[in-house]
Amino acid sequence: MSEGAVSRSEELFGSGLFCAESVLLAVAEDRGVDSELIPRIATGLCSGLARTGGLCGAVGGAILALGLVAGRDAADEPVDPVYGLVREVLSDFEARFGGTSCIGLTGCDLATDEGRRRFEETGQRERCTEYVGEATRSVLEALARRAPTSDG
Repeated sequence: MSEGAVSRSEELFGSGLFCAESVLLAVAEDRGVDSELIPRIATGLCSGLARTGGLCGAVGGAILALGLVAGRDAADEPVDPVYGLVREVLSDFEARFGGTSCIGLTGCDLATDEGRRRFEETGQRERCTEYVGEATRSVLEALARRAPTSDG
């Protein structure tokens, strides 16, 4: 597992990218995937599904990253391997932080000016940096556990 990718996701978040974008881009870079679509395909997942209070963007970015690395390429391929990884990451995140919804994790309604102000004033950005790093770590750990081993 690459600690560099975890640090990189936190760095990206600190530089102004949002949660889902940061997780996806850090995992993509770690895996050598370069696409002009990354991080933009994750933007709508940021801030709890476009400020609806829904799924934490770091978790959404993690799900996209799992699909990027382990998703299927054709309709006749099974979905269960990536579904298992997604459930594993969701479970890990929820066990660590007590939930997966943005509003539940931050206590802020990001759809409002007041909620965005509260986010900044109460130090939620630092907490979200932790969510970004841990979502990245969880993706990489889940992928490493599922990686085929060579028995020689």
